[in-house]
Amino acid sequence: MMNANEAIAYIHSVCWKGSIPGLGRTQELLRRMGNPEKKLKFVHIAGTNGKGSTAAMTASILRKAGYRTGLYTSPYIYRFHERMQVDGQEISDEDLAAITEYVKPLADTMAESPTEFELVSCIAFEYFKRMQCDIVVLEVGMGGAMDSTNVIEVPEVAVITNIGLDHTEYLGDTLEKIAETKAGIFKEGGHAVVYRGTPGVESVFERVCAERHVSLKKADFDGLRSVSHSLDGQVFDCGARKNLFLPLLGDHQLHNAAVVLSVADTLIEEGWKISEQNIRDGLRDVRWPGRFDIMRRDPLFIIDGGHNPQCIEALVKNIQDYLPGKKLVVLTGVLADKDYVDMYQPVMPYVQQFICVTPPNPRKLDADKLAAYLESTGIPASPYAEIADGVKAAIEAAGQDGVVLCFGSLYMIGSIKDALDAM
Repeated sequence: MMNANEAIAYIHSVCWKGSIPGLGRTQELLRRMGNPEKKLKFVHIAGTNGKGSTAAMTASILRKAGYRTGLYTSPYIYRFHERMQVDGQEISDEDLAAITEYVKPLADTMAESPTEFELVSCIAFEYFKRMQCDIVVLEVGMGGAMDSTNVIEVPEVAVITNIGLDHTEYLGDTLEKIAETKAGIFKEGGHAVVYRGTPGVESVFERVCAERHVSLKKADFDGLRSVSHSLDGQVFDCGARKNLFLPLLGDHQLHNAAVVLSVADTLIEEGWKISEQNIRDGLRDVRWPGRFDIMRRDPLFIIDGGHNPQCIEALVKNIQDYLPGKKLVVLTGVLADKDYVDMYQPVMPYVQQFICVTPPNPRKLDADKLAAYLESTGIPASPYAEIADGVKAAIEAAGQDGVVLCFGSLYMIGSIKDALDAM
């Protein structure tokens, strides 16, 4: 019998790393598995930013409505098991081991081996089928048309969140080209909900929907109004719905919530039984870790997993809205292949000092190299070899009334949480 650690080691060891376009390998493996995905219904979510939050809110509402709800997301923040959940519970070690053991011989004998993400997607489909999910909220890994999640038949709703320039080497170098790739999840005769974008982006969505006879809803950003916000959450109106509470912080999360409300309306139109109370309760109780996430107070310790330009823009807005006049101690680490100069620039006016650590990833940038770069911009920066030592130093530097803000690589968030838990 395989155990969970062996299952994860096998998943990480598959010989094709990275991203190789094409659905053929996923389709072949699923065929060998008896096509578990054909026994499921889906809300399919693509986009550059906000996919995870949008998926978490949607799943939370469906759970409140009494549906057994699967949630598939990536990457994970704290542990691999987060990527597949049913009714808010992560896959168990036993289920992960058993399903991987079932899939392994089917994958190992394929002429062309599946990639790691394809393998994980197939394991997730099998898990959701075994758990007899009523509906699965399925997040696209990257892109849309050629993403391995796009093997599903027509979903209940196909959703596209905020679009930005990311993974341009795979998806295209203009917003319109990226929109075209993402719109690959719109299937003949289906329903689509999109985050409002530039006129060019919206016209791509309109054209693809017209060609494929897909009904299109654009999220109601005009009807969106912030009522109040604090570090505990925000109250907002959206169209006829008033005084909704959302624990996720930031103006961009209200826009994601508007998308989710349009998704709920579409599902209701299709006969899913979701009440207004289910919608309120689902938004109120949503949990999505690592996004401007308050881990402790005295000093305030906030983790933010944002790492592309749009995420950093949202982070700066949150600093202005929630932490006015505070001097920040920033605990950070990055991967060497990220454009980290652009990442730190917008945040610099708010930073008192940087504490640098090395993310546990082969593509890491060493903490002392990062500290040397940051120091050269005129802000004090100290490197720490161990993440736990960096956490301790950041808390001491912030003092009682200060703020520690962690952002940079998602890969270091798990170790930071472990260090906090151990204190």
